[in-house]
Amino acid sequence: MTEVTALEEKWAQQAVEEAEAAASAAIAAEAAKQGHIKHAEDIRVHLPKPTGWRIVVLPYRGAPKTKGGIELAHETLERQQLTTTCAYVLSVGPLAYKDTGKFPEGAWCKEGDWIIFGRYAGARMAIDGGEIRILNDDEILATINDPEDILHM
Repeated sequence: MTEVTALEEKWAQQAVEEAEAAASAAIAAEAAKQGHIKHAEDIRVHLPKPTGWRIVVLPYRGAPKTKGGIELAHETLERQQLTTTCAYVLSVGPLAYKDTGKFPEGAWCKEGDWIIFGRYAGARMAIDGGEIRILNDDEILATINDPEDILHM
């Protein structure tokens, strides 16, 4: 098992915070346009609440710049988000991972984890600036520490 450095932990935390901020900002912008919310802190209230064994995830959007410093176009980032198989777990339904026959070792993931799922898994829901997906608990293939470790194509 590889030991994680303090810098790697900081980067992972920053990636999580950026993903949460992006999701909140996108949802807030759309909701504000429609006049559904008064305060930005109410954003999570407007996310779909997963029922049963379902999990709501935000697909990884990727860095806005290449390692060489080139800014990527908005369309490129959206395409990358649509084709990625990495996502941040936003919420978990009340029955997810409760079937001890199916999940004898407990939950595969929890809120705040980065996961990998099948390319065509789940139901897609458009939000301003991208999409969220609703997956079944058994569609999670793996958990990861940092989505930047995975090559996104």
